[in-house]
Parts: sequence; C-alpha cells; structure tokens
Amino acid sequence: MPDLVGAAWPELPERPLLVVPLGSVEQHGPALPFATDTVVAGAVARAADLDGVLAPALPYGASGEHEGFPGTVSIGTEALTTLLVEYGRSACRWAGRLLVVNGHGGNLDALRRAVPLLRAEGRDAAWFPCGVPGGDAHAGRTETSLLLHVEPASVRSGALVAGVTTPIGELLPRLRAEGVRGVSPTGVLGDPAGASAEEGSRLLAGLAVRLAAAVARWDVGDDGRLH
Repeated sequence: MPDLVGAAWPELPERPLLVVPLGSVEQHGPALPFATDTVVAGAVARAADLDGVLAPALPYGASGEHEGFPGTVSIGTEALTTLLVEYGRSACRWAGRLLVVNGHGGNLDALRRAVPLLRAEGRDAAWFPCGVPGGDAHAGRTETSLLLHVEPASVRSGALVAGVTTPIGELLPRLRAEGVRGVSPTGVLGDPAGASAEEGSRLLAGLAVRLAAAVARWDVGDDGRLH
C-alpha cells in the first residue's frame, strides 16, 4: 500500500481508498510508550495490505480518563469529532473511500458521531476497531505482545507489572468517576505476564485478516463501523 507521506500527487491512483490510522497520546503503564495505540493502528493498517493509500497517523485522541498520568494529552471527543469531520470532507474531494483504523477505545464516541455525518453528506467513510476479542483492557498482555512484535525496543521489559484485572465492564462506573489512576495507580488494566513477540505476531495477523475481510465486504453499520 503506497504511503501518502512519501508520495507525489501524480503517483496517487484515481479515487483511492484512503486508510487513516487513529491513535492516542496516553499513558500505557510503566512499560509501554505513550504512542502504543497509534503504533498498533498503523501496524494493523499496513499488515492488512489493502488496495489503497496509507495516510499519516492521527496521533491525538480522546483520552481524558488517562489525564491523571503525566504525559497524556487528550483533545477530547468534541475536538476529535470536528477533526474527523473536517478531515473527511477534505480528503474525500480526491479519495473515493475513507477508512479510519482506530487503535483507542476512547475515540469511539467521536467516530460514531463523525463518520455517520460524513456518510449522510454523501462521503463513503467507515471506521474499523483494532480490538482483540478476549484481550485485556489496557497495557496488559495483549498490547504488550503486539508491541513486542511491532516495536520491541519500545517495551521496558524490566518495568512490566500487573494491574487491575477486574473485567472492564465492572470497572466502568469507577473509571468514569475516578479516571484510570483512581482505579489502577500503575495505569495498567490487565496483566502482561506471558506476553511475547510470537503472540503479538499472531494477534497482528488476525487483526489484519479481519480488516482486509471487512474492507472487501464494505458493509457499513449505522454507527459507521465496518462489519
């Protein structure tokens, strides 16, 4: 898939699918980098090997629940919604389809607002989540394995610690009221024990297959998500 960053305009195909990774700048415990969600979204988009053009990742998202930790920068749902709408309006002047590959759960409200609006305006936009079924919530085994495969040098292996392992559904009321730091002082929601690059490779391959299949079907739900 051609990379928009290094291309010149005459090299672009006519009315291409434009693939945009969307992440966040937020804490991922003591062992993973702030760019984890952005790195994962970009890796999934590349691994799917889609017939399209890969745009530079959008690195800022809605991460207010993590603002209790230094380094987190959140632009919030309202600003992210506006960014995605204006991005889509501009890009769809030349792109035939727009696909946002999302690496952060906190961005969902913005995506569910922005993408249906773009579609209502006649733009063929959609989004796809990089969630792993059965994976832990944040900075645990799932994300650690993915980073060990994609960017192993970014993982502080000596700093890996277990966090709160209560299912995310049970934690949501406290997370909304207290933020992540109030629930887990380490910022980890899960346990990285057992994480490996081999597992990360399998997880990435599975996500890439799911993304490629979803793009091939291009069945977009009312919330803008590719099924």
